[in-house]
Amino acid sequence: MIGLFCFVLAGLASPFKSKLRLEAENAVLRHQLIVLRLSLHGRVRVTNHDRWFFIQLYRWFPSILQVLTIIRPETLVRWHRVGFLRYWCWKSRSPEGRPQIETDLRALIRRMSVENPLWGAPRIHGELLKLGFEVAQSSVAKYMVKRRAPPSQGWRTFLRNHAPDIAAMHCLLSPTIGFNLLYAFVIMRLDRRDLAWINVTANPTAEWVARFLGMGLRVT
Repeated sequence: MIGLFCFVLAGLASPFKSKLRLEAENAVLRHQLIVLRLSLHGRVRVTNHDRWFFIQLYRWFPSILQVLTIIRPETLVRWHRVGFLRYWCWKSRSPEGRPQIETDLRALIRRMSVENPLWGAPRIHGELLKLGFEVAQSSVAKYMVKRRAPPSQGWRTFLRNHAPDIAAMHCLLSPTIGFNLLYAFVIMRLDRRDLAWINVTANPTAEWVARFLGMGLRVT
């Protein structure tokens, strides 16, 4: 750890990349000497701190593989891969949350939803509470059987199926040559696009509009 701290200080103080690489290689050589001095009976003992030190320098400067003597370069690469795998296993661990409910209760929820297709999650949740099961409504909705909704017809299919029974109504305004205004109410069938009803007035009233709206409803 002291060697790594000295290397970081030297790296911050040096503006040259080649010098940084030289400092990294010297730090690796010094640390290897420390590991050899602490080893007993001629067997090299590398601790996790030593592995972490070598791996960090290898990440920053892959050229340190040229000065490794107590370990093989492929061993260092393998340590790096194992550390990478353990790190992402730790990052992707399942978060703590609500524990899963028992298998029998999940089967009961599915059975109740199948045998009672009109029951939603609130109804099934209430029935389970009556039976003494402590479960959240969101968990009930999660384990219910998902039913496919029937396919809905598109707008074009709807018009093709119901066009004979639909009429379009429109009220329009038309000026005359004498600068008067005429109000026309038009009803047209959609299936054949023929004119079913038309009426024109110069003084439209609410009764006139209501009468022809009713006429349009009778035409459809």
